[in-house]
Amino acid sequence: MKSFPLYALALLGLAHFPAHADGAADDLPQIGNIHSALTVARPETIPDGSWFTSAELGAINTSGNTTGTSISGKIDARHETADWSNEYIVSGFFKEDEITDDDGERYRTRSAQRWAASAKAAYKLMKEGSRAFVLGSHVNDRFGAYTRYTSFAVGHGSQLYNSDDKALDVEIGPGYFSGERESGERENGMTVRGAARFRWQVSPSAAFVQTVSVERGTSNVHSIAESALSTKINDTMQMKAAFSARNDSNVPEDKKNLDTQTSLTLVYSF
Repeated sequence: MKSFPLYALALLGLAHFPAHADGAADDLPQIGNIHSALTVARPETIPDGSWFTSAELGAINTSGNTTGTSISGKIDARHETADWSNEYIVSGFFKEDEITDDDGERYRTRSAQRWAASAKAAYKLMKEGSRAFVLGSHVNDRFGAYTRYTSFAVGHGSQLYNSDDKALDVEIGPGYFSGERESGERENGMTVRGAARFRWQVSPSAAFVQTVSVERGTSNVHSIAESALSTKINDTMQMKAAFSARNDSNVPEDKKNLDTQTSLTLVYSF
């Protein structure tokens, strides 16, 4: 967690240097290009049926006194039409450690395993930046407060602020969740969901994104937050440093309320 500011400072430093060896700053994406992962502002007209997708991957392998492997990945696909804006996200994370027991035997054990998938369809209303949406998501977390967590939500979203380099979008609406504990105990009920996304084009080659979502139910408050800084390497590749936090207010006695993850990944956009 303490290393995240170092990633952020390093990426901010890279943002002030040209992304190409010849220093051609004109080759960098301009704000308003919807096909760039660093884009903040949406163009005035969106080509009907256009897709833009990003895939990211990060891995760490250690050996010697400490042996282990961790891998994180994510695919984010967005589809724009004249009336709809759809988004599909799949992500995963796992971690294995090699430990030595009291008899001197070495073996590998899984210490983290989580995958998540979500789909959102948003209908564009007449007011610019206003939309009605339906969202479904599922998380399978072997070591989490909930081993399975499924939620659905509907509501309204709007853009509260939009400038040349910054934008703030918010969403709110009712929903429903179903969760399962490691013990097999199941919980479900109605929720109220609120979410916000702040995007800032720090420079022509770097962007900062902050997302927050909160689902409040009768027995639990489930929240997710992510801070991410991306810097452009070339036309399709970016380096991304991110810090994410997942929190549940109601957890078993042997579980912690807060799970955090700090990552440095390579992102490919197409």
